Amino acid sequence: MTEPIRVLVVEDDPVAADAHIMYVGRVPGFTTVGTAHTGAEARRLLDRTRVDLLLLDLHLPDVHGLQLARSLRAAGYQADVIAVTSARDLAVVREGVSLGVVQYVLKPFTFATLRDRLVRYAEFREAAGEASGQDEVDRALATLRAPGPAALPKGLSAPTLERVTSVLREREEGLTAAGVAESVGISRITARRYLEHLVEAGRAGRSPLYGQVGRPELVYRWVREAEKSR
Repeated sequence: MTEPIRVLVVEDDPVAADAHIMYVGRVPGFTTVGTAHTGAEARRLLDRTRVDLLLLDLHLPDVHGLQLARSLRAAGYQADVIAVTSARDLAVVREGVSLGVVQYVLKPFTFATLRDRLVRYAEFREAAGEASGQDEVDRALATLRAPGPAALPKGLSAPTLERVTSVLREREEGLTAAGVAESVGISRITARRYLEHLVEAGRAGRSPLYGQVGRPELVYRWVREAEKSR
């Protein structure tokens, strides 16, 4: 059997780190060999553990992720990098490509999104031998690129997810699905679907709201620990 691809999760938000570990564990052919919450901790783990792939948050408390990637390359570390980040600056993306970042995954994301990137990375690693021509080189490189925008769960759209995320981040006290629905202009049921998606992605938490008649409503709050890494 082929040895699994060894992944180091580098993420300062414990909630997000746990979600990433869970997602990696669900993809055949991959295994998590450690978790680091700072750049310094990542360096220490790399010194004593063989790692094939870094799942790297760009905004760590002690160093920018691209600075860490640059220093690792200079020190001779060969692990590839998938950047898992909320950063949308295309200049940062271009710099990452020059440092060997093979994929970007924007937060919040679903398991299906990360699974697709990991599977494509595994296919790219399997390419071996001498290419017969330009077409074969192009096909090998194309395995790293998604055929289109990453799919959200059926019925959800990226623009609405952005609006729900923005509303939730602005309200530190949290919001119910009804509150989000009113703010965004969608139905309560639809709002709950987006909110549960954010919970699954580790970007929001939920807790019951007591003190009223009947079944308690759920209050959703943005995970502020995750916001620190933006």
